[in-house]
Amino acid sequence: MRRFLLTLVVAGAVVAPATPAFAHGGEGANVTSYRTTISGISSPMDGLTIRTVEGGARLELVNDTGRSIEVLGYSGEPYLELRPDGIYQNVSSPATYVNQTLAGDTPVPTTADVTMPPTWQKVSSGHTIRWHDQRTHWLGTARPPQAVADPDHAHRLRDWAVPLRDQVRVFEIRGTLDYEPPPVTWAWWAGAALLGLLFTALVRFRSRWVVPLAVVAGLSVIAYAVMRGLDGAGWSGVLLVTGALALATAWRHPPFFLALSGFVLAAFAGFGSSDAFLAAVVPATGPGWLARACVVGTIACGGALALTGLLRMRDAVPEPAPIAS
Repeated sequence: MRRFLLTLVVAGAVVAPATPAFAHGGEGANVTSYRTTISGISSPMDGLTIRTVEGGARLELVNDTGRSIEVLGYSGEPYLELRPDGIYQNVSSPATYVNQTLAGDTPVPTTADVTMPPTWQKVSSGHTIRWHDQRTHWLGTARPPQAVADPDHAHRLRDWAVPLRDQVRVFEIRGTLDYEPPPVTWAWWAGAALLGLLFTALVRFRSRWVVPLAVVAGLSVIAYAVMRGLDGAGWSGVLLVTGALALATAWRHPPFFLALSGFVLAAFAGFGSSDAFLAAVVPATGPGWLARACVVGTIACGGALALTGLLRMRDAVPEPAPIAS
């Protein structure tokens, strides 16, 4: 048991530093109650595509038209320019500083003035740019009045538009912003707990089920990692490594390794992703319920593997010999 606890501490020390990579920290991929949806571009162009990424935290614009396309700032000034040779930002635009964070709280220097000529700074040699845009978000921490009055139903908050310019022609990215009520958090947690107990009992009485359980655990983690990656939230090394660890458990599962891998899976991949239960919009492609189901599967399977390993370790301890009278 001492060896087991020591290994858990070491595993936690190794994996924990990477946790912020999938715990949705920083200025991007966090769960939210506000869904940003793109309706389209008012004047479509072949090679010009737009989508939301990171759960709607940023817009992603791809310019493969071979033409220079500008994104205009909040006062109609040039803000970004997607040229054939790369991406440029206007450091004289206040939007350059406001859009550095999701909350828009970066101080704007006095040198940024919409009346000044653009001062272009190259930021990339590619054709794709992502940025926070305050026009597409709900700003502030207070809920909108509609959500305060009726928090259990979805509400359309506003239509929004982000202007673009192709030489002298101005057109728009158009979309909507909606409030969506949170999921029933306790139900997802209860489901994870009940499934964990059910899987533990199943494996306890049918030991051969440990292999499919480990496979389901690994696939649940990897599926959630792929969903997050496709939404632009980044490819989480923690999720991918723990998913591979679960799949390795299906191949070889002595009790100690079973307990260790189950603990790491449930603690770091499962509980570390449990913020998906807290809000409607999850930074993952596909429906929110599917992302939450992957997290439930991870917690339940990881917990069941850990408990099974501990029970098998206990069973392997020999009974003390009776003391002769």
